[in-house]
Formats: sequence, C-alpha cells, structure tokens
Amino acid sequence: MLRLRPVPYEDPVAQELVERVQQEYVVRYGGPDEAPVDPEDFRPPAGLFLVAEVDGVPAGCGAWRAVPTGGVEVKRVYVDPEHRRRGLARRIMAALEASAAAAGHRSVVLNSGREQPEALALYEALGYEPVPGYGIYACAPDAVFLGRRLEPVDGKGIPWAS
Repeated sequence: MLRLRPVPYEDPVAQELVERVQQEYVVRYGGPDEAPVDPEDFRPPAGLFLVAEVDGVPAGCGAWRAVPTGGVEVKRVYVDPEHRRRGLARRIMAALEASAAAAGHRSVVLNSGREQPEALALYEALGYEPVPGYGIYACAPDAVFLGRRLEPVDGKGIPWAS
C-alpha cells in the first residue's frame, strides 16, 4: 500500500532518500546536484517534502519550493530502483502538483538532465514543456528545464489533506 507523507527536509528518512538521489546523480553525471538547497524552503506553506512509503518502507520522495516568479520548483523526485516502473513517480508528481496548486501556485518548473531519460519521458507525458533555464545549471549543455501551468484545486484530492 502506498502512503505519501509530508516530513521536514531534515527528517532522517528524507535525508536518506536525498542521499540516494545524490548517489543516482553521481552515477549518471559524475557528481551530486550542487544547486543550493535550504531546508527552510521546503517547509509549508512555502514548500513541501514528501516521502513515499510502500508497505511502510521508504520507496521514494519529491519536493517543491516556492520561487520568486510566484510558482514552484520541483526538486528531489526519486524512486528507489526496486519500486520503479509501478507508477510511483507519477503519483508523487501528482501529489506535489496538487499540493502546490492548493497552496495557490499556478505554475511549476523543474530541472532535469539528458542522462535521466525515464524522468524526461514522465515529465513529457505529464504535459511539461521547455522553459528558459535558471539557477546554477542555466547554461549547462545537458540541463533540461521544463514547466507547466497548474490547475486550481481545493485540497480534497491531496492524500494527507483534511
């Protein structure tokens, strides 16, 4: 059974999953993501960090943080290899988008890379389109910047919302 739960960025489970994300980047790109991350950015209402658990086992994560343009940036979307190809990343993205929209945001951006074809295929399937580069990877040749509009929601479709 899948359970999505919001946790602070500093939560030990969140940090373990972030470390797994970073190791994935080391394998695919030769080093970790060096974009600055402040744990405060992921505290509601300005942001959110979600842990996805399958049968009580941490299986993935994802987060968003508000950006100066008025939208949000999705960060740290990850699914453990043993849980891939089951739709978990799609469910994490849906929860991130719904919670950002419920918080009043109307757009989302993200940064990925050419060495993550599975992620790029997912984002394309979800309706993401190219947007201008931003941040420390704005001019990186293999960086991919995507975004899309969010539809307003009332929060009722968010798994942990009351």
